[in-house]
Amino acid sequence: MVVRAIMARLLEDLAYFPVVGLVGPRQVGKTTLAKGLAGQFTKPIVYFDLELESDRRRLTDAETFLRQYTGYCVVIDEVQRMPQLFPLLRALVDQQREPARFLLLGSASPELVRDSSESLAGRISYIELMPFSWPEVLSQSTIQEHWLKGGFPNAFLAPRLPLTFRWLTNFIQTYIERDLRLLGYELSGRLLTDLLKMVAHVNGNVLNISDLSRSLGVSQPTVNRYLDLLTGSFVIQRLAPYSVNVSKRLVKAPKLYIRDSGVLHQLAQTITYDALLGHPVAGASWEGYVIEQIRRVVGNDWSFYYYRTHAGAEIDLLLIAPNGKKVAIEIKLSNAPTVSKGFYSSLDDLQADYQFVIIPTGESYPKDNNLWVCNLTDFLINRLPEIYTE
Repeated sequence: MVVRAIMARLLEDLAYFPVVGLVGPRQVGKTTLAKGLAGQFTKPIVYFDLELESDRRRLTDAETFLRQYTGYCVVIDEVQRMPQLFPLLRALVDQQREPARFLLLGSASPELVRDSSESLAGRISYIELMPFSWPEVLSQSTIQEHWLKGGFPNAFLAPRLPLTFRWLTNFIQTYIERDLRLLGYELSGRLLTDLLKMVAHVNGNVLNISDLSRSLGVSQPTVNRYLDLLTGSFVIQRLAPYSVNVSKRLVKAPKLYIRDSGVLHQLAQTITYDALLGHPVAGASWEGYVIEQIRRVVGNDWSFYYYRTHAGAEIDLLLIAPNGKKVAIEIKLSNAPTVSKGFYSSLDDLQADYQFVIIPTGESYPKDNNLWVCNLTDFLINRLPEIYTE
């Protein structure tokens, strides 16, 4: 059993908010986490799964049915299947506002679920549950294994590597053929498959909509719509460019990353560690993996950017902490990294409070001035909490 890092946050929010939304991709353990609340929670829990026809029938007259559970924490799984419930939940909460009336589990972001944000505004706290992060599994794995397999529980815990990537293949196909259509989107499965493969090929690069549009033979608005769906269903992430109070000519398009490294490696057909290290995707894959692990540790309270000027100055990741501190990060797939002039030039532009080069393993050490070379584990477990509390 892997202990999920967000359990404490989930319990804290349930103790205050009348509705909590636990969102994330399918098969990351949302249901397991919700059912694990029994024994840790003061209210009795009743659970409904909207994937089951029997539970959907119970909610045909949802108002009458839910009123009998006013003293419970009502867990509604796959809530995006019935977005019409949200106005009713708002009304029930307003009639009897108390903590933990509803726990909603969903496989799509609030932006993809029609009317959810508007209907429950001021009443709901959203928490994102993603696949296993590296700190959650470091006691039972190596960082190389976690990077290769990704964090989806069924993929990561598979007893043999072929089973890992067989599961990932099925997951990708199921996502394309079923999940987005269940949200009411009419999609071309072939187009979405081709787009995913192309995103894997350009993972970590600056987004060029016109190139994707031309290669796929569809309009730029169509590409943008599909990218929005991939983002809203937690498959890809856009990393925004940083341009605040900087007077230089900057690259202003976002960079694209597939969020789970195992999904990326399956799409790129790099299904062994040796194959990964010899594949052109390796450097960008490691970069995206590091960014995603940081995101899973700090959540949505921090801001994430990259910085690049047309003159060549670049920072792979610029973090801005809730306390306003800037953290400039160069990401290297080497334990003996060299740092470019462009990185030092960017530091002069941004005046970052902290500067790191993140490497896979090895000892952390100061390089020069305020720059530290730091392995990923040390950075996630020791350095980030220090930055947040200073």
